[in-house]
Amino acid sequence: MAYGLAAAAVVSCVATAFMLVFRPAQTQNIETIVAMIYLDGVILLLLGMVVGQRLFSIWLDRRRGQAGSGLHVRMVTLFSLVATAPAILVAVMSATFLHYGVQAWFNERVSTALEQSMGVASAYLKEHRENFGTDILAVANDLNINSGILTREPWRLEPLLTFHTRSRGFTEAVMVDGTGKVIAQSEFSRLRETEQITPELFQQAQAGKITLIPLDEQDRIRAIYKLSRFVDAYLVLERFVNPDVLNHIDTIQNAVREYQRLQRERGGLQVSFILIFTVVSVLLLLAAVWTGLTVATQLAEPVSRLIYAAERIRDGDLTTTVDIPDADDELASLSRAFNRMTAQIRGQQEGLISANRELDERRRFTETVLAGVSAGVVGLDKDGRINLPNRSASVLVGEDLMRAKGRLLVDLVPEFAPLWSEAKRRPDRQQRSEVKLARDGSERTLLVRIAAERLAGQLLGFVVTFDDVTELLSAQRAAAWADVARRIAHEIKNPLTPIQLSAERLKRKYQGEVTSDPETFTTCTDTIIRQVEDIGRMVDEFSSFARMPQPSIGRENLSNLIREVVILERSRTEDITLDLSLPDGDMMLRCDRRQVSRALTNILKNAAESVESRVLQNKTDGGESEPGRISITVTDSRGQDGGDESVAVTVEDNGIGLPEAGRERLTEPYVTTRSKGTGLGLAIVRKIMEDHQGDLRLEDRPGGGARISLVFRDLDETANDGDKDPMKVATGLGLG
Repeated sequence: MAYGLAAAAVVSCVATAFMLVFRPAQTQNIETIVAMIYLDGVILLLLGMVVGQRLFSIWLDRRRGQAGSGLHVRMVTLFSLVATAPAILVAVMSATFLHYGVQAWFNERVSTALEQSMGVASAYLKEHRENFGTDILAVANDLNINSGILTREPWRLEPLLTFHTRSRGFTEAVMVDGTGKVIAQSEFSRLRETEQITPELFQQAQAGKITLIPLDEQDRIRAIYKLSRFVDAYLVLERFVNPDVLNHIDTIQNAVREYQRLQRERGGLQVSFILIFTVVSVLLLLAAVWTGLTVATQLAEPVSRLIYAAERIRDGDLTTTVDIPDADDELASLSRAFNRMTAQIRGQQEGLISANRELDERRRFTETVLAGVSAGVVGLDKDGRINLPNRSASVLVGEDLMRAKGRLLVDLVPEFAPLWSEAKRRPDRQQRSEVKLARDGSERTLLVRIAAERLAGQLLGFVVTFDDVTELLSAQRAAAWADVARRIAHEIKNPLTPIQLSAERLKRKYQGEVTSDPETFTTCTDTIIRQVEDIGRMVDEFSSFARMPQPSIGRENLSNLIREVVILERSRTEDITLDLSLPDGDMMLRCDRRQVSRALTNILKNAAESVESRVLQNKTDGGESEPGRISITVTDSRGQDGGDESVAVTVEDNGIGLPEAGRERLTEPYVTTRSKGTGLGLAIVRKIMEDHQGDLRLEDRPGGGARISLVFRDLDETANDGDKDPMKVATGLGLG
């Protein structure tokens, strides 16, 4: 459409100029010129809208920073200036020529010549009319003089009129009455009807004036005159006039009138011509601007497409190509080279993507492996800064190593510093050591290994791996103590019975025979018997720990079991208040009733001894003693939303509490804080909980004292895990 408007603008301007300049003035049609001006205006409006829309689009592209918009604007500006400068120059020159041309048209010499020509024409017409009037009066006078004869002898009128017609150069001579009826006429007269003589003309003739009769023909003149000596008679005469003379006179008169009209409308004429020139000039200007826009766009678009495609490639879209222009020029060659380059980059990218995908799969596999192992793994750079830890490492050291990337590992875990120094000093050897780590009041033992990572003899970094071997060491110690306990029980239990029997026999046989000091004898034998019984009980505990029986799992009522243990413990600790809190209804749990009862009894026994120690200590210090209290709370979270599907038996006491140091070893054999303790109570409880796949938790009670929790989970119907030994438990923890 825009190309059609531009072509129409040029054609319309040429047609308008032709109408105004090249066509003769007498053939010009003002309606046609006005129509052409209107057509120019419509084309001007449409083309102006198209050009304005295009310029606005270019401005928006520049405002948005679209690719190639700056080059496009510069080229449009350049081509528009090149196109508009000649059009503006032509318009200015046309306006100047018009101004001076109008001044030349209306100068004094032209006005004088036209006025004098008009005077000559007027004088000629006046003279011709005066001669015509003189002849009319002469003929009328002759008729009036001879009116008497002519009235009596009307046949004389025709010869007389014919005579005057021939002698005076008339073409017609007719006498008519007041109604227009012909009375007489000259020979060869063509006048048969007098319809052209209106009553108004008769009235003017009655006044004694020579009255001209309007005719359609411009080459003759006709007049009517009243004959005064006749009754109701009028003389009508007609004469030829040279048509060339009349045409010249009409031309002069029309020219003078047109000149005078133009002179009166001189300002409007100049404005009209200026308006016409302006419309035509603006139309040509817009056509030129559109041409400049089109040429600039044709030159800038390939470059803009290249820039846009380059930006798309920069953003990662390597499928981008540019259209190759039809013309086989430099831009087409550049476009083909660009497409070849894009294809090469796309191929290289696909290769890189494939390689990166393979590397990413390997990385994810490695991360999955690292995340799935229980051991901690930390990748370090050659300076010891963290760059790749797994989740287990954060759990084991008690620090969020994922957020500590870039920091020195020894700053977060100072316990690793000696081993790290040795590994850095001798990177060719793997360093290994057990490191004790104290966090949040508990101590754990980590088996730490540090190995250097090398590539082509160059040190890239280090890999630190560490396992929590606390449970493993504890299991090893438990296994060792179990073996020791079996040997001790075997070696000690054999002589205990003869010793006890011998002491009892001595007491029975010689108690009456000893007279010198019988009380001492009795005391010694009783002491021997009592100590043998104590040693026997200790040996029994050794035997129980060394050979824990296989758990016999069955469905038991845990509520009744706990009530029985509490009733028994209340009978033994009357000075201590035991509070029991159970859920409503019966709690059924798959467990070994005897072993669970034994574990709970040991926990309550330890709690009672802790309370008694605290009371005794307060009495020794002379302070007030708080009444001893032990509370047993049972929580069943099975079948509850958000629950962990477990049953927790929590025992709290207000005794002396748990020690701060070595707390994690309280469940190991022969580790005790009491002077008469064997250190096997909590070890047996732990073994029972492990056989039931449960947990034993040691915590501080708020306000003082201890909080011990036995956490049970429902066992499968086929569960009977009494064959687990400490080493198997350690292996099950993923530490082997």
